[in-house]
Amino acid sequence: MKPTYQKTIFACYLGYVIQAIVNNFIPLLFLTFQGEYEISITKITMLITLNFMIQLVVDLTSAHFIDKIGYRTAALLAHAFTVVGLISLTFLPELFSDAFLGLMISVTIYAIGGGLLEVLLSPIIEALPTDDKEKTMSLLHSFYCWGYVFVVLFSTIFFQIFGIENWKILSLLWAILPIVNFLSFLKVPILPLIEEKNASLSLMELLKKPIFWLLMIVMLCAGASEQAVAQWASTFAEQGLGVSKTMGDLMGPMLFALFMGSSRLLYGKYGEKLNLYKAIALSSMLCILSYVFISLSPLPLLSLLACGLCGFSVGILWPGTFSIASSCLKRGGTALFAFLALAGDLGCSSGPTFVGFIFNKSHGNFKLGILLALIFPVILLITLLLLRIFNQKERELEISPTSPSL
Repeated sequence: MKPTYQKTIFACYLGYVIQAIVNNFIPLLFLTFQGEYEISITKITMLITLNFMIQLVVDLTSAHFIDKIGYRTAALLAHAFTVVGLISLTFLPELFSDAFLGLMISVTIYAIGGGLLEVLLSPIIEALPTDDKEKTMSLLHSFYCWGYVFVVLFSTIFFQIFGIENWKILSLLWAILPIVNFLSFLKVPILPLIEEKNASLSLMELLKKPIFWLLMIVMLCAGASEQAVAQWASTFAEQGLGVSKTMGDLMGPMLFALFMGSSRLLYGKYGEKLNLYKAIALSSMLCILSYVFISLSPLPLLSLLACGLCGFSVGILWPGTFSIASSCLKRGGTALFAFLALAGDLGCSSGPTFVGFIFNKSHGNFKLGILLALIFPVILLITLLLLRIFNQKERELEISPTSPSL
């Protein structure tokens, strides 16, 4: 690997830290917004839905324009939108008679940046002439986990020292990271994912491939398996252990993120020794086991530890699916990564929504929601087996016409 490409890799790593800021900073301010702007908590939680919906739209549409404008221009736009969105949080709510409108505009702006980052970073890494791409991809995605931990820890420390009423200063501080990375992407070397002589598959060609749809299902279930627990871990810690909201955030989601990041870090270090299909299959089974412990253990502390185990089990699912997709559909191009991001985001939305639906219907039974959410890792495991069978058959068809008869 050329030494200059290391700067590209570091820029992509920081890109996922910025993605963590986009997704996890605002939820820390819900109660602050409720008091400062007199907005109902129901309306405020709509900001999360808006964030992910905008990112879904970006996932869906980006494949049509990223290849036209180029990865560098798209990356610069992603960071620019993120910077403008974070800065506008500090003044837009005061410019409107309805502060919620200002918050929505700010979230929309930085969500566009977050959506672009999610689509761009993996193919940029995949295009680099590096050895052990699976390791690099896993390390890349681990930085979202470390970013999440960093956002929660740094924000909590900031609020304890300077007071949560100074959250606008913190928003400006978070904007520094995308500014720095914007300058990095002005210079770092970026390669095309597919050489011009090997044209990427058209959208229709991609949609006609059964492997593509199997990958989409695996990715959706990976996102759902991850977020079904991650988004509810704080609530579980508060209810099960009777701790405060702050301690719930630290003991629930952060424990989950630390274990998930550790899993991706280990895979990044020792990934070349693993069979990716077997590793994801074993991780899915471990995820199922963790769901059982979370939902059926009579001891709240054991259930909380099982949340950490779940984080470890799902760590490889998202980056592993990206690596398998790159291997199965070598000419998938940007469209493949965009649709995988779309499926993953749909899963990230549907998983916690499913648990929340069961939670409400069962009058607050969190464990029942997690138990029934077993359907996601189970479907993932079954689909992964089908994916391996289809991939092997396609490879046999590619080899057989040119193979000499015996």
